[in-house]
Amino acid sequence: MPSRRRALGAAAAGLFGALSWPGGRTAQAAAAPPVRLDQLSLVSLSHVNDPAKTNVFPGDPAFTLETIATIPKDGYFLQYVREGEHTGTHWGAPGHFNKGEPLADQMDPGDLFLPAVKIDVRAKVRGHDDYAVTVDDIKEWERQHGRIPNNSMVILWTGWESRWGTPAFPNLDANGVIHQPGFAIPTVRWLIDTGRIGRTGGTGIDTFSPDVGIEETFTVSKLVYQRHRISLEILANLAKLPATGAWILAGGPINRNGAGSTATIFGLIPR
Repeated sequence: MPSRRRALGAAAAGLFGALSWPGGRTAQAAAAPPVRLDQLSLVSLSHVNDPAKTNVFPGDPAFTLETIATIPKDGYFLQYVREGEHTGTHWGAPGHFNKGEPLADQMDPGDLFLPAVKIDVRAKVRGHDDYAVTVDDIKEWERQHGRIPNNSMVILWTGWESRWGTPAFPNLDANGVIHQPGFAIPTVRWLIDTGRIGRTGGTGIDTFSPDVGIEETFTVSKLVYQRHRISLEILANLAKLPATGAWILAGGPINRNGAGSTATIFGLIPR
């Protein structure tokens, strides 16, 4: 992945060059214009996990918080957390859907630090809960913003985050079927085949999944979750993320053989 490593090296040089010791800086870092970290805007793209509000994917374990130590009694405060690895805002590893693909502890740090584009599809989704974003929708966005760089995190802003904490978020019908927008299957194939999400990019969305809710085969997820691609799901605060120019950093506990992780996902935005 030479181009990927060069991109990450350039990003690191730009972001952290100003903090390097003068005697230890490489020629590449010295040549890159230093960017002060206090000149970056930082936005959290994660919901707060709250048992009173957190919508859990049907069939996943319930999310609970139990206080097991208090300052008056024990001298410190501590909670016991019970949740699935994909509770609330989270990132998923390729092995979540594909046997033999990398799991959380087999991913590289650079796999969780990606250039991001945000595609606003709120108008198309309004009144069409099962809307599947098309290749033409992506091309329409590119005519305004330019081609999506290779190996990007392609994020759909559907507006679904405003439903968080209510039954309108899972949006189940009488038969228990989820109704949420997502990527059409041909769209994800095109993003992969053209290199836009390449080998190390991914998809992001403010719903449960990149799949349209009524698509119960999870074909989109199976396609996205290959190679070293990741999926960011149940994102928040997408109004604060620009259409282009930002990077995302996905953090969270790395479990042995993890399917991904509940996550604090940050958008890093140059001012």
